[in-house]
Amino acid sequence: MNICVFCSSSNSVDKVYFQEARELGNLIGASGLGLVYGGTNVGLMNEVAQSVKTSGGKVIGVIPKLIHDYGISADNLDELLITPDMSERKKILRDKSDAFIALPGGFGTLEEILEVVTLKQLGYHNKPIVFINTNGFYQNLKAQFEQSYQEKFTKAEYANLFHFSNDAKDAIEYIENYKHESRGTKWD
Repeated sequence: MNICVFCSSSNSVDKVYFQEARELGNLIGASGLGLVYGGTNVGLMNEVAQSVKTSGGKVIGVIPKLIHDYGISADNLDELLITPDMSERKKILRDKSDAFIALPGGFGTLEEILEVVTLKQLGYHNKPIVFINTNGFYQNLKAQFEQSYQEKFTKAEYANLFHFSNDAKDAIEYIENYKHESRGTKWD
């Protein structure tokens, strides 16, 4: 099983986020799972990838040529795929993954994980999705989702499309115990 992890590429974030990324990587590798991620050697992305590798797991990086040309591609991966653009990168990340986790991150992380949620809502996949709420990072997003349910922009049952975890251990347990569910369409 391959787990896609979306997360920050910043080296400037607090060490608590690096600790969680390291813990997640260690759990993925030690569990015999693989990592699919954005392919860089910076930030939480690098931390999780290196932890998977040192714990015995396999790592696939997928990076667009533009970012690869910045010279920040990781070089000790099992496989590095270079795509022409971000759209192709995201498609490959989704296709090669059996589950998705969002560690804290910026605009790119949010865009990627919310696209995966939307695609699940529409029925394009039925894979587990987890937000790791390290240090309460995703509390405001949870509140935004709640407002969306209350004001009927989103069906309240769509809260079941994903899971909020407080740590990496709970995230991996959720994925390992995930049961595919049948649901109607967004318009039922």
